[in-house]
Amino acid sequence: MPGVEVTTQRLCRATLRGPWLAAGIVALHPMSEKHWKSVVSQSVCDYFFEAQEKAADVENVPPVISTPHHYLISIYRDKLFFVSVIQTEVPPLFVIEFLHRVADTFQDYFGECSEAAIKDNVVIVYELLEEMLDNGFPLATESNILKELIKPPTILRSVVNSITGSSNVGDTLPTGQLSNIPWRRAGVKYTNNEAYFDVVEEIDAIIDKSGSTVFAEIQGVIDACIKLSGMPDLSLSFMNPRLLDDVSFHPCIRFKRWESERVLSFIPPDGNFRLISYRVSSQNLVAIPVYVKHSISFKENSSCGRFDITIGPKQNMGKTIEAITVTVHMPKVVLNMNLTPTQGSYTFDPVTKVLTWDVGKITPQKLPSLKGLVNLQSGAPKPEENPSLNIQFKIQQLAISGLKVNRLDMYGEKYKPFKGVKYVTKAGKFQVRT
Repeated sequence: MPGVEVTTQRLCRATLRGPWLAAGIVALHPMSEKHWKSVVSQSVCDYFFEAQEKAADVENVPPVISTPHHYLISIYRDKLFFVSVIQTEVPPLFVIEFLHRVADTFQDYFGECSEAAIKDNVVIVYELLEEMLDNGFPLATESNILKELIKPPTILRSVVNSITGSSNVGDTLPTGQLSNIPWRRAGVKYTNNEAYFDVVEEIDAIIDKSGSTVFAEIQGVIDACIKLSGMPDLSLSFMNPRLLDDVSFHPCIRFKRWESERVLSFIPPDGNFRLISYRVSSQNLVAIPVYVKHSISFKENSSCGRFDITIGPKQNMGKTIEAITVTVHMPKVVLNMNLTPTQGSYTFDPVTKVLTWDVGKITPQKLPSLKGLVNLQSGAPKPEENPSLNIQFKIQQLAISGLKVNRLDMYGEKYKPFKGVKYVTKAGKFQVRT
């Protein structure tokens, strides 16, 4: 059975290989490799590259690709593909979850999960993968355990290591590794005890040309940053927990308590972690925060067309919609665009035919619009269909589903921690058809 191979390339793929898994970080020219048991040829990644070339967008690459002798399972995170190479059938979500854990660990250790961060810390990447995978099988994936095994990089530690020849590997077995609470280390102490929760929701929606909602769904997560001394036992309750569907829990959650009372009861890991992820699939519960008025037309036997879009707030609960970006993949016959924005700035790439309008935030008194002429290839047939608009936006201090934290109670410790909750709504795959 193959072991784990890690290859890092420019922007793009990660492969590690193991008895059930191969995962890694790869791009266009392999940089480094690591194998267990036997070597799997890098040519297996050609199947992935073929699928990547066929996909119109990086997010449309199939997450599971079947080859004659392997399965390739991948995720896309921070402009990197993490691809696992598997020889036997395994539940794909199991592999996908592990790959997300690898990306989360790199993010936690290096501050970002990027090509540059991985290249700068390639030794620690090897050490982490050695601990996270034992002979190709997942072993230690909790951040607090890994940080006791492999010390996070610091400038001072890097200087000391280079002078003394020592490494970041810890000398003792993590205290949590053998306990019944493996996600939390023992003897945690803080001067300031704090518990912060971020409720982040993404709206996936398809809006037809008349403005009606074809599909709408909310994907949400609650990320926590817990810095509490001792062994606190927390209970987090919501105003309206029945909104949530398909809830996925961190292992620290007591599931029976959630089933009976809809309360999250847990002894938290130390530091940053994802408490739950959830979905709101009832379309009547999904508020669409923006609307778009559009008029895109191409004349028959003409070398020009008209482009006119206006964007405005719809159901935003009185909050400001900001960081708005509109991306349009124009037809191939478009040569150039001469547009005038009333707000923000736009760019058009004549090679990729992608129009990007950076709007900023919406002020209801003056709605932003972008209008002008589209230059087409002379003699070319009229485009068969109008392009779709892909919209990105962000709304601070709002969970669009209406989810609200009611209270956070702590047991087992006598101090009073500082508690905070932040809400953010973002666009996921938000498409307006024209």
